[in-house]
Amino acid sequence: MEQKNKKLIAQNKKAYHDYFIEETYQCGIALTGTEVKSLRAGRCNLKDSYVVIEKNEAIIRGMHISPYDFGNIFNHDPLADRKLLLHRYEINKLIGAVTRDGYTIVPLKIYFSGSLVKVDIGVAKGKKLYDKRADIAKKDQKREAEREFREKFK
Repeated sequence: MEQKNKKLIAQNKKAYHDYFIEETYQCGIALTGTEVKSLRAGRCNLKDSYVVIEKNEAIIRGMHISPYDFGNIFNHDPLADRKLLLHRYEINKLIGAVTRDGYTIVPLKIYFSGSLVKVDIGVAKGKKLYDKRADIAKKDQKREAEREFREKFK
């Protein structure tokens, strides 16, 4: 199968900081025309969004898509709940994962795959404060080692 071109719209960096991502799924999303036009302009925020399963449907909440500038009275609500398009067996796996203690579903990134809008969601377990501190310490060590390496070979 040929690789379609992917254009990243938004990424949820906070999710990687606050959670251990255990599994990821790629899914479609049901959108209106003005939402797609706004996404083409890159006006989306995933920061405080999350995914819930209601009536055997995956729904993304808290995702902010700014209103389209040239829209009319039929422009969309920026914080509306949007349906994610997943297969039944994937939804069943997500239900099983969320019933475990401490697990949640978070959107990781939203992008165009060809002309379609796709969302990567992840089954995540919350990090404790000391886990976050350890990650920050690792990043600092890596940054310092790269800086020394660059200075050594100048």
